[in-house]
This record gives sequence, structure tokens and C-alpha cells, in this order.
Amino acid sequence: MKLISEEVQNAEYLIEENGGKKSYKIKGIFLQSNLKNRNGRVYPKEILESEVSRYNKEFIQKKRAFGELGHPDGPTVNLERVSHMIQSLTPDGNDFIGEAKIMDTPYGKIVKGLIDEGAQLGVSSRGMGSIIQRNGANYVKDDFYLATAADIVADPSAPDAFVEGIMEQREWVWDNGVLVERDIEAWKQEIRTAKQRALDEAKLKIFDSFLKKL
Repeated sequence: MKLISEEVQNAEYLIEENGGKKSYKIKGIFLQSNLKNRNGRVYPKEILESEVSRYNKEFIQKKRAFGELGHPDGPTVNLERVSHMIQSLTPDGNDFIGEAKIMDTPYGKIVKGLIDEGAQLGVSSRGMGSIIQRNGANYVKDDFYLATAADIVADPSAPDAFVEGIMEQREWVWDNGVLVERDIEAWKQEIRTAKQRALDEAKLKIFDSFLKKL
């Protein structure tokens, strides 16, 4: 599976003040289905509905739906970098509207400070999944796993090639219920350089190596 990151265009920051204390929130469209996004990807509605339902049950309802500040390069949420907690994610037609609270963590305080200073911040979702090309678009398959509905980023409009470049040489697999990065480039190189008569043997050797790592 590949790491998939999508920026959110319509998120807004809300600041409420009560008794001299400010409360910061993010609200807007966190996910969209049945629409070819600017990265050329399409999330079928039934796939997003199923995954959002799981995310709500396993993360939001248990108050552990966290997001980070910055562009994480893996599917696991790093608690040291957590800046906010997603409090709701609900369907609205083909969209999923999210709301998150900026937390009083070290990175949350950075976000609050940036907002107070007028910084323009963006939000992007992060997940794992396989993709199939069809009708000029990349369709996300039903193995899609939503890692977080929203990370806070300084440059949500970064060129797609930058994000794709990070992901290109990385793949992830489930290892005892945990997503683990596999560096498959060495395996690919071994297959490419194997002589034809030794190709089957090389493939079996690599497959055996993969199984031993599970």
C-alpha cells in the first residue's frame, strides 16, 4: 500500500473566547468522494463511508483521533507532534465534514501562535491504500486505511510531484496489526538483475525472505 495525502481546500479556523481563554478549532470538508481531486485520485463513496465509520468508532468516539503539525512521512501518528484532536467527521452528500480542536500541546501551541499572527495554514488527510488506474483517474481501492482525517500543514498547495516523490520508493504492509514500511527497492533490483534461468529462483528467495519478516 502507498501513503496517500490529500489537501483540504475549504477548512476554516474558528476562535472562541470564554473567560479570557481562547479556544481554537478547525472545521470544513476533510474528505471528498466520487470526485477526481487535484491529485487525479477518486475515492468511491462506499469505500470512504466504510472507512469513516471505522475511524469514527475506533478513534473519534474514543478520543484518540489525533493529527500532526507538518507533513508526516508515514501512516503512524507521532504523539510528540500531535497538535489537534478530530472531534467529529460526518457525511454531507459526497463530502465528509470534520471538526478538530487545537490542543494545548507543544505543537498545538505553535499552531495557535501561527494563527494569532495571521498565518495561512492548510489541512490534509493522510491514509494508506492501493490504487488502480481507470478512465483517466487513479481510483482508491477498498483496502484504504484512514490514518488521520487532518494534519495541519504550512503549504497545502505544494506540488504534487513532491508528495509523490516521497511515496514512490515506499510501500507499507500490515505486520501483526501494525502498518510497517518495507524497503522493496533491493528486492526489485534483485529480480531485475537476475538471469532468466535464475528468475524463478530469485523470486522464490525474495518471497521466502518476505514471509520470514512477517
